[in-house]
Formats: sequence, structure tokens, C-alpha cells
Amino acid sequence: MTHPCLRFGACCAHFRVAFHWSEADIAMAGDVPPALTEKLDPHRLVMRGTQASRPRCVALVGAVGQEAHCGIYAQRPSVCREVQPSWEFGTLSSQCDKARVAHGMSPLTPQDWVDYVPTDS
Repeated sequence: MTHPCLRFGACCAHFRVAFHWSEADIAMAGDVPPALTEKLDPHRLVMRGTQASRPRCVALVGAVGQEAHCGIYAQRPSVCREVQPSWEFGTLSSQCDKARVAHGMSPLTPQDWVDYVPTDS
């Protein structure tokens, strides 16, 4: 079974993705590709596309709700790493649920994880 976040992409098309500029600074060993960001304020950048009235991160690949994934998953900002999918680790995530509902999807349940087997990639 594919990880639910690699099937739906709701969070990537719902929230503004803001983070400290150093995460995209090569000299500071930042991982986020600078070309995919824009300045928010003197201390923060955002992923392009996430400040729109209908946000969609420029790194999101695919169709939300059908088959979508982060095109820079290994290089994604810390704020993206911190969002936990509902029930992946046994607890509810209001952020995950809010994004899914906004896209017409039902929230994840513990049942969504029954057949999921994590991989190293």
C-alpha cells in the first residue's frame, strides 16, 4: 500500500508553507531548492504557490485527491516535515484533517494505516 500522503497531497494544496530563509541557503547547508521559494519577510521564505488564494505548492506533483506527491520530498522544508498525517503514529492531526476536508476528502482513520508498510525511501 502507498503512503496516504503520496496518494492525496491535500496539505500541499491547502496551507502556506513558510520557513526560515536558512533552509534554502546553500552556504548554510540548506536543502530546499531556492528557485522554488519566494521571500515572505526578512526572516522567512515561502514555497512558491502557497500564498495564493487557492494554495498549491510548486513542488506538488500530480492531482490532489487522486495521486499526488512532493517532488522534493527529501529536500522539503522543516514545516512540511513537522505535519503528521492523522493516525500514522496513533494520533489525530487536525492540520491533516482540515486540509483533506477542504478538498472534499474524509479525514484519515486508523483503518487507513492497516495495510501500510513503511519503506526506506
